[in-house]
Amino acid sequence: MADPRFYDNRGPFSLAEICDAVGAGLPAGVDGDARIDDLASLSGAGPTHLSFFTGGAEAAKEFVRTQAGVCFVRAAETQAAPEGCIAIPVASVTHAFAAAARLFYPRSSLAQWSQSAAVDPSARLGEGVSLAPGVVIGPGAEIGRGTRIGPNSVIASGVTIGRDCEIGSNVSISHAHIGDRVLILPGAQIGSPGFGFASGPKGHEKIPQLGRVILQDDVEIGACTALDRGALGDTVIGEGSKIDNLVQIGHNTHIGRHTVMAGHCGIAGSCELGDFVIVGGQVGIADHGYVGDGARLAARSGVVGHLPGGQDYGGMPAKPLREYARELAAVKMLARGKKKT
Repeated sequence: MADPRFYDNRGPFSLAEICDAVGAGLPAGVDGDARIDDLASLSGAGPTHLSFFTGGAEAAKEFVRTQAGVCFVRAAETQAAPEGCIAIPVASVTHAFAAAARLFYPRSSLAQWSQSAAVDPSARLGEGVSLAPGVVIGPGAEIGRGTRIGPNSVIASGVTIGRDCEIGSNVSISHAHIGDRVLILPGAQIGSPGFGFASGPKGHEKIPQLGRVILQDDVEIGACTALDRGALGDTVIGEGSKIDNLVQIGHNTHIGRHTVMAGHCGIAGSCELGDFVIVGGQVGIADHGYVGDGARLAARSGVVGHLPGGQDYGGMPAKPLREYARELAAVKMLARGKKKT
């Protein structure tokens, strides 16, 4: 469900209104007047919520347990819906959900501004907060005691920032909740819309991103790093984790506690990294990738799928480091060719 601090829900809508908006037929025997209050993920939905299921092993586990009242599915999966969940078959689940999200949240794309003063009167600033020239703070934002914000930084409406944080110059923060003693270096972008599209023959249709970014206590975010907000859930950086410069972290990704990530890494959407993971420079992790607690990834590794914790990895695709080293040695020997006798 979308956080009302950041998103204006135009619902509720009847199920018939939603089906009409997305171009889906109302199944026979279903009450079109049923009230739908909001959108939610499969795991977070309740009886008055609309969710969606696009397939995949992990999502299938959530689908059979969901409490959602209504769910968009592919036609072949209507029978798999759990008891109490109305399955609405659609030609494209992602397109249908994007249309429903626009119905509920037509102004979800970017942070909204309507104030005339640089610091909105409704913003709450704690004792000892320091604002450099050019800082803009939106309606309802909360800044904790002793936090310092550098020149030309923008804190959008509803954002909360804890105590004793340091926000560098030209930082943009929206749709986010930030803990205590967080350091964000210049140029970082926190809470921009995730890179989510429903693609088809007519092009790429933007899927509204209705989640948040959560930075827990003692996190450090490097210069010009971008953290996208979640699509429905949250993008989370765990306590004490340190993210270097020029890193991209996609929507709905969860990074555990005290993880360290070097520069130029690219983390796709819905990835999960455990606690005390070490990630070398220029590592790439494909969408829905998993890296277990205490794993260490060598520079320029490429992660696809699931990597258990407590091991060293390298290569593309990433594999245990000793195996990768043996492969490199074998390739080197092949490149040399046979010795002349």
